[in-house]
Amino acid sequence: MASSSSGFVAGLTAAAIAAVGFLTYQASANVPDDLRKPSASETPAAKQSKAPAEQEKDKAGALPESSGTGERVVYSLDEDRVWLVGASEKITRTFEVTPSTVDPTPATYTVTSRSAAVTGSDGTPIEHVVRFATVDGVVIGFSAAVDGSTPQPDPTTKTGGIRESRKDGKAMWDFAGIGTKVVVVK
Repeated sequence: MASSSSGFVAGLTAAAIAAVGFLTYQASANVPDDLRKPSASETPAAKQSKAPAEQEKDKAGALPESSGTGERVVYSLDEDRVWLVGASEKITRTFEVTPSTVDPTPATYTVTSRSAAVTGSDGTPIEHVVRFATVDGVVIGFSAAVDGSTPQPDPTTKTGGIRESRKDGKAMWDFAGIGTKVVVVK
C-alpha cells in the first residue's frame, strides 16, 4: 500500500509541476510588449540614443544664460524653475516652483529676510520663507506650504509667495541666508 500511495503522490506532483509550467508559458506568451523584459539579443532603441523627451528633460536642468556668477539662487519666470548654484558654479539643486500672482522684475536681488514659519498672504500656513523683493507693496519670496500643497494662486489676489515642495523649501532655507544673491531671469 505504501508504494502505491507514494506513486500516486509522485504522479500528482508531476502533473502539478507540468500544469504550472504550462500556465507560466501561456502567461509569458501573452505579456504586452511594453511590459516584456527585452532579451539579451534585443537592444532597445532608447539605449542607442536619447529620445526627444529625455533631451528636453536634460535641457530643463540647464542653468539659464545670463544668470550671473558665484553663489546664488536663480529663478526663471518663464520656466517656473529655481537653481541653487554653489560658489564653484556647480548646480547643487534645481526644482520647479508654483509662481505667485505678482512677479519680480528680472534683476539681481539679495535675500532680505527669512521666517521659519508664518501664515502666507493667501492665509496658508507656510514654512522656510526666504524673501528677496517687494513689488508695488507685495513682498516676494520663496516658501513651502506646511501641508505640502502647491496650488495655483487665486489670480484675483496679489500674492508674492513662490511655492516650493517642503523638501525643496528646506533646501532653499539651508542654502539662502540673509544677503544671498537671487537672480531673476525671464
